Amino acid sequence: MSNDTSNQMWGGRFSAGVDAIMEAINASIGFDQRMAAEDIAGSRAHAAMLAATGIVSDSDAEAMREGLLTVLSEIEAGTFEFSTQLEDIHMNVESRLKALIGEPAGRLHTGRSRNDQVATDFKLWVRGQMDAAIAGIRALQLAFLGQAEAGADWVMPGFTHLQTAQPVTWGHHMMAYVEMLGRDASRFEDARRRMNESPLGAAALAGTSFPIDREMTARELGFDRPASNSLDAVSDRDFALEFLSCASICAMHLSRFAEELVIWSSAQFRFVQLSDSFSTGSSIMPQKKNPDAAELIRAKIGRIFGANVALMMVMKGLPLAYSKDMQEDKEQVFDAADNLMLALAAMEGMVRDMSANRESLAGAAGSGFSTATDLADWCVRVLNMPFRDAHHVTGSLVAMAEAKGCDLPDLSLEEMQSVNAAITEDVFSVLTVEASVASRTSYGGTAPSEVHKQVARWKDALA
Repeated sequence: MSNDTSNQMWGGRFSAGVDAIMEAINASIGFDQRMAAEDIAGSRAHAAMLAATGIVSDSDAEAMREGLLTVLSEIEAGTFEFSTQLEDIHMNVESRLKALIGEPAGRLHTGRSRNDQVATDFKLWVRGQMDAAIAGIRALQLAFLGQAEAGADWVMPGFTHLQTAQPVTWGHHMMAYVEMLGRDASRFEDARRRMNESPLGAAALAGTSFPIDREMTARELGFDRPASNSLDAVSDRDFALEFLSCASICAMHLSRFAEELVIWSSAQFRFVQLSDSFSTGSSIMPQKKNPDAAELIRAKIGRIFGANVALMMVMKGLPLAYSKDMQEDKEQVFDAADNLMLALAAMEGMVRDMSANRESLAGAAGSGFSTATDLADWCVRVLNMPFRDAHHVTGSLVAMAEAKGCDLPDLSLEEMQSVNAAITEDVFSVLTVEASVASRTSYGGTAPSEVHKQVARWKDALA
Protein backbone atom coordinates (compact mmCIF):
# COMPACT_ATOMS: atom_id res chain seq x y z
CA MET A 1 0.00 0.00 0.00
CA SER A 2 1.41 3.39 -0.93
CA ASN A 3 1.68 6.22 1.58
CA ASP A 4 -0.95 8.17 -0.35
CA THR A 5 -3.41 5.31 -0.31
CA SER A 6 -2.72 4.61 3.35
CA ASN A 7 -3.28 8.24 4.31
CA GLN A 8 -6.39 8.49 2.13
CA MET A 9 -8.15 5.46 3.58
CA TRP A 10 -6.90 5.59 7.16
CA GLY A 11 -6.86 9.34 7.75
CA GLY A 12 -3.09 9.48 8.21
CA ARG A 13 -2.94 6.86 10.96
CA PHE A 14 0.05 5.07 9.35
CA SER A 15 3.16 6.90 8.27
CA ALA A 16 4.37 4.02 6.10
CA GLY A 17 2.65 1.37 3.99
CA VAL A 18 2.34 -2.19 5.16
CA ASP A 19 4.50 -4.79 3.46
CA ALA A 20 3.29 -7.49 1.11
CA ILE A 21 2.80 -10.07 3.87
CA MET A 22 0.57 -7.80 5.91
CA GLU A 23 -1.38 -6.87 2.81
CA ALA A 24 -1.92 -10.52 1.96
CA ILE A 25 -3.06 -11.55 5.44
CA ASN A 26 -5.21 -8.47 5.95
CA ALA A 27 -7.01 -8.35 2.63
CA SER A 28 -10.37 -10.04 2.22
CA ILE A 29 -11.38 -8.67 -1.18
CA GLY A 30 -10.47 -12.00 -2.79
CA PHE A 31 -13.57 -13.54 -1.26
CA ASP A 32 -15.80 -10.83 0.20
CA GLN A 33 -16.38 -9.30 -3.22
CA ARG A 34 -19.19 -11.87 -3.38
CA MET A 35 -21.10 -9.52 -1.08
CA ALA A 36 -20.90 -6.56 -3.50
CA ALA A 37 -24.64 -6.41 -4.15
CA GLU A 38 -25.39 -6.60 -0.43
CA ASP A 39 -22.78 -3.94 0.37
CA ILE A 40 -24.23 -1.55 -2.17
CA ALA A 41 -27.80 -2.22 -1.03
CA GLY A 42 -26.77 -1.44 2.55
CA SER A 43 -24.97 1.74 1.51
CA ARG A 44 -27.91 2.95 -0.59
CA ALA A 45 -30.27 2.40 2.35
CA HIS A 46 -27.85 4.24 4.65
CA ALA A 47 -27.55 7.17 2.23
CA ALA A 48 -31.32 7.52 1.96
CA MET A 49 -31.61 7.51 5.76
CA LEU A 50 -28.86 10.15 6.12
CA ALA A 51 -30.86 12.44 3.86
CA ALA A 52 -34.20 11.70 5.55
CA THR A 53 -32.75 12.60 8.95
CA GLY A 54 -31.01 15.76 7.65
CA ILE A 55 -27.52 14.44 8.32
CA VAL A 56 -26.55 14.94 4.66
CA SER A 57 -28.22 16.94 1.91
CA ASP A 58 -30.69 15.38 -0.49
CA SER A 59 -28.39 16.16 -3.39
CA ASP A 60 -25.42 14.42 -1.75
CA ALA A 61 -27.55 11.39 -0.92
CA GLU A 62 -28.88 11.21 -4.47
CA ALA A 63 -25.35 11.41 -5.85
CA MET A 64 -24.29 8.59 -3.51
CA ARG A 65 -27.24 6.37 -4.43
CA GLU A 66 -26.83 6.87 -8.18
CA GLY A 67 -23.06 6.47 -7.98
CA LEU A 68 -23.49 3.22 -6.07
CA LEU A 69 -25.73 1.90 -8.84
CA THR A 70 -22.98 2.72 -11.33
CA VAL A 71 -20.47 0.81 -9.21
CA LEU A 72 -22.83 -2.17 -9.04
CA SER A 73 -23.30 -2.17 -12.82
CA GLU A 74 -19.51 -2.16 -13.28
CA ILE A 75 -19.13 -5.11 -10.90
CA GLU A 76 -21.91 -7.04 -12.60
CA ALA A 77 -20.41 -6.32 -16.02
CA GLY A 78 -17.00 -7.56 -14.86
CA THR A 79 -15.24 -4.25 -15.58
CA PHE A 80 -14.66 -3.26 -11.95
CA GLU A 81 -11.02 -3.49 -10.87
CA PHE A 82 -10.74 -4.88 -7.35
CA SER A 83 -7.67 -3.91 -5.35
CA THR A 84 -6.11 -5.88 -2.50
CA GLN A 85 -4.56 -2.63 -1.29
CA LEU A 86 -8.07 -1.45 -0.46
CA GLU A 87 -8.52 -4.61 1.64
CA ASP A 88 -12.23 -5.39 1.34
CA ILE A 89 -15.40 -4.89 -0.65
CA HIS A 90 -16.42 -1.88 1.45
CA MET A 91 -13.29 0.16 0.74
CA ASN A 92 -13.20 -0.92 -2.89
CA VAL A 93 -16.74 0.33 -3.40
CA GLU A 94 -16.18 3.55 -1.46
CA SER A 95 -12.97 4.32 -3.33
CA ARG A 96 -14.66 3.84 -6.70
CA LEU A 97 -17.63 5.92 -5.55
CA LYS A 98 -15.28 8.80 -4.70
CA ALA A 99 -13.73 8.58 -8.15
CA LEU A 100 -17.22 8.80 -9.67
CA ILE A 101 -18.93 11.50 -7.56
CA GLY A 102 -16.12 13.21 -5.65
CA GLU A 103 -16.56 14.86 -2.28
CA PRO A 104 -20.10 13.62 -1.42
CA ALA A 105 -18.71 10.05 -1.28
CA GLY A 106 -16.82 11.00 1.86
CA ARG A 107 -20.11 11.63 3.66
CA LEU A 108 -21.46 8.12 3.06
CA HIS A 109 -19.71 6.60 6.08
CA THR A 110 -21.26 9.09 8.51
CA GLY A 111 -22.94 7.32 11.43
CA ARG A 112 -21.64 3.85 10.64
CA SER A 113 -18.49 1.71 10.84
CA ARG A 114 -17.09 -1.10 8.81
CA ASN A 115 -18.06 -3.29 11.79
CA ASP A 116 -21.80 -2.78 11.40
CA GLN A 117 -21.40 -2.54 7.63
CA VAL A 118 -19.83 -5.97 7.25
CA ALA A 119 -22.27 -7.52 9.72
CA THR A 120 -25.13 -6.12 7.66
CA ASP A 121 -23.65 -7.28 4.35
CA PHE A 122 -22.98 -10.76 5.66
CA LYS A 123 -26.45 -11.07 7.18
CA LEU A 124 -28.04 -10.04 3.91
CA TRP A 125 -25.93 -12.59 2.02
CA VAL A 126 -26.65 -15.42 4.45
CA ARG A 127 -30.34 -14.57 4.44
CA GLY A 128 -30.35 -14.92 0.67
CA GLN A 129 -28.65 -18.29 0.95
CA MET A 130 -31.23 -19.43 3.48
CA ASP A 131 -33.97 -18.53 1.01
CA ALA A 132 -32.13 -20.39 -1.76
CA ALA A 133 -31.65 -23.45 0.45
CA ILE A 134 -35.35 -23.52 1.35
CA ALA A 135 -36.28 -23.34 -2.34
CA GLY A 136 -33.81 -26.12 -3.16
CA ILE A 137 -35.17 -28.31 -0.39
CA ARG A 138 -38.76 -27.78 -1.54
CA ALA A 139 -37.81 -28.75 -5.10
CA LEU A 140 -36.17 -31.93 -3.82
CA GLN A 141 -39.23 -32.73 -1.72
CA LEU A 142 -41.38 -32.52 -4.84
CA ALA A 143 -39.05 -34.93 -6.62
CA PHE A 144 -39.40 -37.44 -3.75
CA LEU A 145 -43.19 -36.90 -3.76
CA GLY A 146 -43.28 -37.85 -7.44
CA GLN A 147 -41.44 -41.08 -6.72
CA ALA A 148 -43.66 -41.82 -3.70
CA GLU A 149 -46.89 -41.31 -5.59
CA ALA A 150 -45.77 -43.47 -8.51
CA GLY A 151 -44.70 -46.33 -6.24
CA ALA A 152 -47.14 -46.05 -3.35
CA ASP A 153 -47.99 -49.77 -3.57
CA TRP A 154 -44.64 -51.17 -4.73
CA VAL A 155 -43.30 -53.55 -2.09
CA MET A 156 -39.68 -53.53 -1.04
CA PRO A 157 -37.68 -54.68 1.98
CA GLY A 158 -37.48 -52.38 4.95
CA PHE A 159 -34.16 -52.60 6.75
CA THR A 160 -32.75 -52.26 10.22
CA HIS A 161 -29.01 -52.75 10.63
CA LEU A 162 -29.08 -53.12 6.80
CA GLN A 163 -30.73 -56.48 7.43
CA THR A 164 -34.19 -57.30 6.06
CA ALA A 165 -36.71 -56.38 8.74
CA GLN A 166 -40.28 -56.00 7.41
CA PRO A 167 -41.78 -55.29 4.01
CA VAL A 168 -42.50 -51.64 3.29
CA THR A 169 -43.58 -49.75 0.21
CA TRP A 170 -41.35 -47.76 -2.10
CA GLY A 171 -43.64 -44.80 -1.56
CA HIS A 172 -43.25 -45.06 2.20
CA HIS A 173 -39.45 -45.07 1.90
CA MET A 174 -39.52 -42.01 -0.36
CA MET A 175 -41.82 -40.19 2.04
CA ALA A 176 -39.33 -40.68 4.87
CA TYR A 177 -37.02 -38.28 3.03
CA VAL A 178 -39.84 -35.83 2.42
CA GLU A 179 -40.29 -35.68 6.19
CA MET A 180 -36.55 -35.22 6.83
CA LEU A 181 -36.33 -32.45 4.27
CA GLY A 182 -39.42 -30.81 5.75
CA ARG A 183 -37.60 -30.49 9.04
CA ASP A 184 -34.56 -29.12 7.22
CA ALA A 185 -36.62 -26.40 5.56
CA SER A 186 -38.31 -25.53 8.86
CA ARG A 187 -34.90 -25.15 10.54
CA PHE A 188 -33.78 -22.68 7.87
CA GLU A 189 -37.09 -20.81 8.16
CA ASP A 190 -36.77 -20.62 11.93
CA ALA A 191 -33.16 -19.46 11.75
CA ARG A 192 -34.11 -16.85 9.15
CA ARG A 193 -36.75 -15.36 11.45
CA ARG A 194 -34.31 -15.19 14.32
CA MET A 195 -31.48 -13.58 12.35
CA ASN A 196 -33.63 -10.94 10.62
CA GLU A 197 -32.46 -8.00 12.74
CA SER A 198 -30.43 -5.17 11.23
CA PRO A 199 -26.94 -4.42 12.60
CA LEU A 200 -26.71 -1.22 10.54
CA GLY A 201 -26.33 1.83 12.77
CA ALA A 202 -24.60 -0.01 15.59
CA ALA A 203 -21.43 1.66 14.24
CA ALA A 204 -18.12 0.41 15.63
CA LEU A 205 -19.60 -1.01 18.85
CA ALA A 206 -21.32 1.75 20.83
CA GLY A 207 -23.83 3.25 18.42
CA THR A 208 -23.50 6.81 17.12
CA SER A 209 -24.22 10.37 18.25
CA PHE A 210 -25.78 11.23 14.89
CA PRO A 211 -29.61 11.25 14.85
CA ILE A 212 -29.89 8.20 12.58
CA ASP A 213 -33.11 6.27 11.98
CA ARG A 214 -32.31 2.58 12.34
CA GLU A 215 -35.93 1.56 11.85
CA MET A 216 -35.83 3.14 8.40
CA THR A 217 -32.73 1.28 7.23
CA ALA A 218 -34.01 -1.96 8.72
CA ARG A 219 -37.25 -1.65 6.73
CA GLU A 220 -35.41 -0.69 3.56
CA LEU A 221 -33.26 -3.83 3.76
CA GLY A 222 -36.12 -6.19 4.58
CA PHE A 223 -35.22 -6.70 8.24
CA ASP A 224 -37.96 -7.06 10.84
CA ARG A 225 -36.32 -4.68 13.28
CA PRO A 226 -32.93 -3.17 14.25
CA ALA A 227 -30.70 -5.23 16.52
CA SER A 228 -31.22 -4.02 20.09
CA ASN A 229 -27.65 -3.98 21.41
CA SER A 230 -24.84 -2.36 19.47
CA LEU A 231 -22.13 -4.55 21.04
CA ASP A 232 -23.99 -7.70 20.13
CA ALA A 233 -24.93 -6.40 16.68
CA VAL A 234 -21.33 -6.05 15.47
CA SER A 235 -19.95 -9.17 17.19
CA ASP A 236 -22.79 -11.61 16.46
CA ARG A 237 -22.17 -14.39 13.97
CA ASP A 238 -24.86 -16.71 15.33
CA PHE A 239 -26.75 -16.29 12.06
CA ALA A 240 -23.82 -17.75 10.12
CA LEU A 241 -23.40 -20.56 12.65
CA GLU A 242 -27.10 -21.36 12.47
CA PHE A 243 -26.92 -21.42 8.69
CA LEU A 244 -24.02 -23.87 8.89
CA SER A 245 -25.79 -25.96 11.52
CA CYS A 246 -28.95 -26.18 9.43
CA ALA A 247 -26.87 -26.89 6.35
CA SER A 248 -24.99 -29.66 8.15
CA ILE A 249 -28.16 -31.47 9.21
CA CYS A 250 -29.65 -31.13 5.73
CA ALA A 251 -26.38 -32.31 4.19
CA MET A 252 -26.38 -35.33 6.48
CA HIS A 253 -29.81 -36.29 5.15
CA LEU A 254 -28.58 -35.92 1.57
CA SER A 255 -25.59 -38.10 2.39
CA ARG A 256 -27.81 -40.83 3.84
CA PHE A 257 -29.84 -41.05 0.66
CA ALA A 258 -26.68 -40.85 -1.44
CA GLU A 259 -25.41 -43.89 0.45
CA GLU A 260 -28.65 -45.72 -0.26
CA LEU A 261 -28.36 -44.89 -3.96
CA VAL A 262 -24.82 -46.25 -4.05
CA ILE A 263 -26.03 -49.50 -2.46
CA TRP A 264 -29.30 -49.76 -4.39
CA SER A 265 -27.71 -49.18 -7.80
CA SER A 266 -25.15 -51.95 -7.29
CA ALA A 267 -25.39 -55.25 -9.19
CA GLN A 268 -26.02 -57.02 -5.88
CA PHE A 269 -29.19 -55.00 -5.19
CA ARG A 270 -30.44 -53.67 -8.54
CA PHE A 271 -33.16 -51.69 -6.75
CA VAL A 272 -32.68 -48.55 -8.85
CA GLN A 273 -31.13 -47.43 -12.08
CA LEU A 274 -29.65 -43.95 -12.15
CA SER A 275 -29.84 -41.94 -15.34
CA ASP A 276 -26.75 -41.53 -17.50
CA SER A 277 -26.80 -37.83 -16.61
CA PHE A 278 -25.74 -38.61 -13.04
CA SER A 279 -23.50 -41.63 -13.66
CA THR A 280 -20.16 -42.26 -15.31
CA GLY A 281 -18.46 -45.23 -16.90
CA SER A 282 -15.17 -46.89 -16.13
CA SER A 283 -12.03 -46.16 -18.11
CA ILE A 284 -11.18 -49.87 -18.20
CA MET A 285 -14.35 -51.88 -17.40
CA PRO A 286 -17.03 -51.35 -20.07
CA GLN A 287 -19.81 -52.92 -17.99
CA LYS A 288 -19.51 -50.39 -15.17
CA LYS A 289 -21.99 -47.59 -14.47
CA ASN A 290 -20.79 -45.68 -11.45
CA PRO A 291 -23.06 -43.55 -9.21
CA ASP A 292 -20.52 -40.73 -9.15
CA ALA A 293 -22.97 -37.92 -8.39
CA ALA A 294 -24.20 -39.75 -5.29
CA GLU A 295 -20.64 -40.48 -4.19
CA LEU A 296 -19.58 -36.86 -4.67
CA ILE A 297 -22.55 -35.62 -2.67
CA ARG A 298 -21.58 -38.05 0.08
CA ALA A 299 -18.03 -36.65 0.06
CA LYS A 300 -18.84 -32.94 -0.25
CA ILE A 301 -20.90 -33.12 2.91
CA GLY A 302 -17.65 -33.25 4.88
CA ARG A 303 -16.80 -29.75 3.70
CA ILE A 304 -20.06 -28.44 5.12
CA PHE A 305 -19.47 -30.18 8.44
CA GLY A 306 -15.91 -28.81 8.45
CA ALA A 307 -17.11 -25.26 7.85
CA ASN A 308 -19.44 -25.52 10.82
CA VAL A 309 -16.63 -26.63 13.12
CA ALA A 310 -14.19 -24.08 11.69
CA LEU A 311 -16.42 -21.09 12.39
CA MET A 312 -17.21 -22.40 15.87
CA MET A 313 -13.46 -22.47 16.52
CA VAL A 314 -13.04 -18.91 15.21
CA MET A 315 -15.77 -17.53 17.46
CA LYS A 316 -15.28 -19.50 20.66
CA GLY A 317 -12.51 -17.37 22.17
CA LEU A 318 -13.44 -13.84 21.08
CA PRO A 319 -14.19 -11.15 23.66
CA LEU A 320 -16.71 -8.45 22.74
CA ALA A 321 -16.94 -6.77 20.40
CA TYR A 322 -15.34 -7.07 16.95
CA SER A 323 -12.01 -8.80 16.38
CA LYS A 324 -10.22 -9.26 13.07
CA ASP A 325 -10.53 -13.02 13.58
CA MET A 326 -14.09 -12.59 12.38
CA GLN A 327 -12.84 -11.87 8.88
CA GLU A 328 -12.34 -15.65 8.75
CA ASP A 329 -16.10 -16.21 8.96
CA LYS A 330 -16.95 -15.86 5.28
CA GLU A 331 -14.91 -18.32 3.25
CA GLN A 332 -16.25 -21.30 5.19
CA VAL A 333 -19.83 -20.09 4.83
CA PHE A 334 -19.41 -19.32 1.13
CA ASP A 335 -17.96 -22.77 0.48
CA ALA A 336 -20.62 -24.54 2.53
CA ALA A 337 -23.43 -22.66 0.79
CA ASP A 338 -22.01 -23.46 -2.64
CA ASN A 339 -21.69 -27.14 -1.83
CA LEU A 340 -25.12 -27.40 -0.21
CA MET A 341 -26.83 -25.85 -3.22
CA LEU A 342 -24.87 -28.07 -5.59
CA ALA A 343 -25.74 -31.17 -3.57
CA LEU A 344 -29.44 -30.24 -3.45
CA ALA A 345 -29.57 -29.64 -7.20
CA ALA A 346 -27.72 -32.87 -8.02
CA MET A 347 -29.88 -34.89 -5.65
CA GLU A 348 -33.05 -33.44 -7.12
CA GLY A 349 -31.89 -34.46 -10.59
CA MET A 350 -31.02 -37.98 -9.47
CA VAL A 351 -34.32 -38.49 -7.66
CA ARG A 352 -36.38 -37.19 -10.58
CA ASP A 353 -34.51 -39.30 -13.14
CA MET A 354 -33.98 -42.56 -11.24
CA SER A 355 -36.00 -45.65 -12.14
CA ALA A 356 -36.97 -48.10 -9.44
CA ASN A 357 -36.76 -51.77 -10.46
CA ARG A 358 -40.13 -52.95 -9.21
CA GLU A 359 -39.37 -56.65 -9.79
CA SER A 360 -36.10 -56.54 -7.87
CA LEU A 361 -37.73 -54.62 -5.03
CA ALA A 362 -40.58 -57.13 -4.80
CA GLY A 363 -38.23 -60.10 -5.00
CA ALA A 364 -36.15 -58.78 -2.15
CA ALA A 365 -39.19 -57.78 -0.09
CA GLY A 366 -40.08 -61.38 0.73
CA SER A 367 -36.56 -62.53 1.51
CA GLY A 368 -35.04 -62.84 4.96
CA PHE A 369 -38.33 -63.96 6.58
CA SER A 370 -39.63 -60.40 6.31
CA THR A 371 -43.19 -61.42 7.25
CA ALA A 372 -42.15 -63.02 10.54
CA THR A 373 -43.59 -60.12 12.51
CA ASP A 374 -46.88 -60.54 10.65
CA LEU A 375 -46.92 -64.19 11.73
CA ALA A 376 -46.33 -63.23 15.37
CA ASP A 377 -49.03 -60.54 15.18
CA TRP A 378 -51.46 -63.10 13.72
CA CYS A 379 -50.81 -65.46 16.64
CA VAL A 380 -51.61 -62.64 19.06
CA ARG A 381 -54.65 -61.40 17.18
CA VAL A 382 -56.25 -64.71 16.15
CA LEU A 383 -54.99 -67.21 18.75
CA ASN A 384 -55.04 -64.72 21.65
CA MET A 385 -51.46 -65.70 22.39
CA PRO A 386 -49.25 -63.43 24.56
CA PHE A 387 -46.81 -61.63 22.27
CA ARG A 388 -43.74 -63.17 23.93
CA ASP A 389 -45.15 -66.64 23.31
CA ALA A 390 -46.00 -65.66 19.73
CA HIS A 391 -42.46 -64.40 19.30
CA HIS A 392 -41.14 -67.80 20.44
CA VAL A 393 -43.46 -69.73 18.12
CA THR A 394 -42.48 -67.53 15.17
CA GLY A 395 -38.80 -67.95 15.97
CA SER A 396 -39.20 -71.73 15.93
CA LEU A 397 -40.94 -71.58 12.54
CA VAL A 398 -38.23 -69.31 11.15
CA ALA A 399 -35.61 -71.82 12.31
CA MET A 400 -37.57 -74.61 10.62
CA ALA A 401 -37.82 -72.68 7.34
CA GLU A 402 -34.14 -71.76 7.51
CA ALA A 403 -33.20 -75.43 7.97
CA LYS A 404 -35.32 -76.37 4.96
CA GLY A 405 -33.92 -73.53 2.86
CA CYS A 406 -37.34 -71.98 2.23
CA ASP A 407 -39.35 -68.94 3.33
CA LEU A 408 -42.20 -68.91 5.85
CA PRO A 409 -45.04 -69.10 3.26
CA ASP A 410 -43.42 -72.26 1.84
CA LEU A 411 -43.91 -74.23 5.05
CA SER A 412 -46.92 -76.57 5.06
CA LEU A 413 -49.77 -76.18 7.55
CA GLU A 414 -48.77 -79.51 9.10
CA GLU A 415 -45.23 -78.27 9.65
CA MET A 416 -46.52 -75.14 11.31
CA GLN A 417 -48.90 -77.12 13.49
CA SER A 418 -46.01 -79.27 14.66
CA VAL A 419 -44.79 -76.13 16.45
CA ASN A 420 -48.24 -75.01 17.63
CA ALA A 421 -51.36 -77.10 16.95
CA ALA A 422 -53.70 -74.09 17.10
CA ILE A 423 -52.34 -72.57 13.88
CA THR A 424 -54.91 -72.66 11.06
CA GLU A 425 -54.93 -72.25 7.29
CA ASP A 426 -55.80 -68.57 7.81
CA VAL A 427 -52.20 -67.86 8.77
CA PHE A 428 -51.17 -67.91 5.11
CA SER A 429 -53.31 -64.83 4.46
CA VAL A 430 -50.80 -62.67 6.33
CA LEU A 431 -47.59 -64.17 5.00
CA THR A 432 -47.47 -62.36 1.66
CA VAL A 433 -45.56 -59.09 1.50
CA GLU A 434 -48.56 -57.41 -0.14
CA ALA A 435 -50.82 -58.40 2.75
CA SER A 436 -48.15 -57.30 5.20
CA VAL A 437 -47.82 -53.75 3.86
CA ALA A 438 -51.57 -53.39 3.31
CA SER A 439 -52.20 -54.19 6.97
CA ARG A 440 -49.93 -51.42 8.29
CA THR A 441 -52.64 -48.79 8.31
CA SER A 442 -51.69 -47.02 11.54
CA TYR A 443 -51.06 -43.28 11.05
CA GLY A 444 -47.72 -42.89 9.32
CA GLY A 445 -47.60 -46.58 8.40
CA THR A 446 -46.40 -48.15 5.18
CA ALA A 447 -49.80 -49.19 3.78
CA PRO A 448 -50.42 -47.73 0.30
CA SER A 449 -53.56 -46.04 1.62
CA GLU A 450 -51.46 -44.21 4.24
CA VAL A 451 -48.77 -43.31 1.71
CA HIS A 452 -51.39 -41.66 -0.52
CA LYS A 453 -52.69 -39.67 2.46
CA GLN A 454 -49.20 -38.40 3.28
CA VAL A 455 -48.48 -37.55 -0.36
CA ALA A 456 -51.71 -35.52 -0.49
CA ARG A 457 -50.87 -33.75 2.78
CA TRP A 458 -47.44 -32.73 1.54
CA LYS A 459 -48.72 -31.67 -1.86
CA ASP A 460 -51.09 -29.28 -0.10
CA ALA A 461 -48.31 -28.04 2.18
CA LEU A 462 -45.95 -27.36 -0.73
CA ALA A 463 -48.56 -25.93 -3.11
